Order: sequence, then structure tokens, then C-alpha cells
Amino acid sequence: MKIGVPKEIKNREHRVGLVPGGVKALVKDGHTVFIEKGAGLGSGITDHEYKAAGAKLIANKRRLFDDSDMIIKVKEPLTEEYGLFHSGQILYAYLHLAAGPKLIQALKKAKVKAVAYDTIQPADGSLPLLAPMSEIAGKMSIQIGAHFLIKHEGGRGILLGGVPGVSRGYVTIIGGGAAGLNAAKVAVGMGARVNVLDVSSARLAYLDDVFGNSVTTLMSHEENIANAVVKADLVVGSVLIPGAKTPHLVTEDMIKRMRPGSVVVDVAIDQGGCIETSEVTSHDKPVIVKHGVLHYAVPNIPGAVANTSTYALTNVTLKYARAIAGLGLEEAARRDMALYKGVNVYDGRLTHPVVAESIGEKAEEPSNLF
Repeated sequence: MKIGVPKEIKNREHRVGLVPGGVKALVKDGHTVFIEKGAGLGSGITDHEYKAAGAKLIANKRRLFDDSDMIIKVKEPLTEEYGLFHSGQILYAYLHLAAGPKLIQALKKAKVKAVAYDTIQPADGSLPLLAPMSEIAGKMSIQIGAHFLIKHEGGRGILLGGVPGVSRGYVTIIGGGAAGLNAAKVAVGMGARVNVLDVSSARLAYLDDVFGNSVTTLMSHEENIANAVVKADLVVGSVLIPGAKTPHLVTEDMIKRMRPGSVVVDVAIDQGGCIETSEVTSHDKPVIVKHGVLHYAVPNIPGAVANTSTYALTNVTLKYARAIAGLGLEEAARRDMALYKGVNVYDGRLTHPVVAESIGEKAEEPSNLF
């Protein structure tokens, strides 16, 4: 199979779809790997390293797409990339389609075979290709929040860990999954007072075992969310429903009741966000202020630590890339139900039920199409 890895064009997205070790594995399997020149520089990977691993470097993005049977990306295609795809081409990337109806239509029109990292799901219900980026985003959410709490950044002038004789800052984390767990680790490490809310009593019990008295675990319902948000200096929204648009659990009224200069970091913005007042921001313009509260809602947080993120990503994506390239998408999906669930669009039709529901359509069963 001919596999293309383009340079990412999303704002300050420095990650890349494959590291040289991944290229070497695919080439050893008998495939041809095209890398767009300069694609890895943001992650600290040179063209020379890709060439030494067996990749063929291509300067022209259009040519790379035209010559490739499968495109391996990090982030979802942007509008200017929609016209690069051709019928039958495999797209393997984070897609977050429930929050991107225009992208859904573009992929359907191009008759792309779109496989989403974010919906590949084994029988245990985990999301192995999303997990490492959620871990990174969770850890970074506290670093980011602590930075914007600085007075000259518009924040309240709060040090999360406090000092002797002065109260420590309050952090409220909504969602105790991979992102929430890692946010709690950093918040506790900074010495903050930490609340974690989740709808799963089993998950709360696990978090209680992990952190003991270092965090307060709360069942996630409207009253508890409101109380925990209003008193917080920093709120982290880390809710995830696989494949679905995230519900707005933090309402505008709750935001209005927060103290001016407080900060919210909406890690869930990729899927629409769990904070009602969030709007997508960027690494260039990361914060907007609403009702006196700073809102950070950058959809590619891990792109800021691209070296770490790129290697962590290839660790989990390469297995499925090799299966798709070696067997073809159809046979690979038949053999592995986790990958089967990753097929979101096929031959112009939606194939993931939750994604289809998000735009009011019915999904086709992939097995009926291939």
C-alpha cells in the first residue's frame, strides 16, 4: 500500500502522523511511505531521519494525496484540505465528527474511507488511541489554567498551591476519565484543593483509592456541578462520550456566578465542549473572556508539546495502521471489532451510529458495505 503523511496545517499543530520508527516498520512490511517535506520539523524530526527510515519525501501536498492509498494524519482535515481526497482513499486520523457536520459532508462527497482514532474501541470500552492525548491534555490543562490565573494574564492572581498562612486555590475537574485523572495528578502535585466529579460511582471509588484525601470526589449532577464550579478558581471540563457531541454540563448561569478572573479550560472542545460559554480558540489566541471568566478552549492542546505527543501517538496508532495496510481496511475491520468501530464514513455513507445521530441521520452497518 502507498501511505502518505502530510504536514499538519491546523493552527500551531506541530505533531505529525508517523515517527521514523513507524515509517521503518511499514516499509519493512513492504509498503511505500510518502512524507511531505518538513512534516516532522515541529516535532523535532528531520527529513533526513525520515529518509533514513525508508520514506520518500514529497514537496507537493497535492501530489502526496494523489499518490497515496491511505493518508495518516493527526487532526481532522480543514476546509482547504477537503478537495485533496479521492474516492476510495483511506483517511486515518482524529476526526471528532460529531462536532464537525461540514467535514462529514465533505468526506461523504469524496467517498473517503474514514477511520477515526477517537472511536476505535476494544470490548473493554477503552479508547486506546485517544488515551495518550487525553493524558497529555489533562496534565497540560492545569499548567495552562495556573498560567492564566496570573494577574497580568487577566486572572485572579491566584497561586494554586498557596503559601503557609494563605488559602490554596480551588480546582474543579468535571469528568474523571483519562484527562480528568491526569489533571488531578498535576493539580494535587501543585498543592491545590481539588474536586473531581463523574457520573460513575465505580470511577469515583477508583479515584478515591488513587488520591485518598488529596481530592474530593463528587457525583456529577447539576447541584454538585454548580456548587463546585462557583467556588473554583480553575474549572477543567474533561467529559467524553465516545463519538458523541459533549453535553453542556457547566451552564452560562454557573459561569456568571464565578469570581472575575477565574479560569475554565474546556478539554472537551474537540467534541463541542462541556462548558456552555466555550468557543473554539487557538494557540495564537487561546483565551476569550465571558462574564469576567477566562475561557481556554484550544482543540489541539497536545500540539504544543509535539515531540512528546507525536511519539506517544505513534505508539498506539501504528498497530492499526499496519493492519489496514497489510490486510486492507475491509479485512482488517472484519478481524478486529475495535477497528470496525473506528470506521466512521465509507463510500459516501455514515457508518458510526453515534456520529450519524449527531446530524439526524441513520448509520449504515459497515459489514453491509464491504
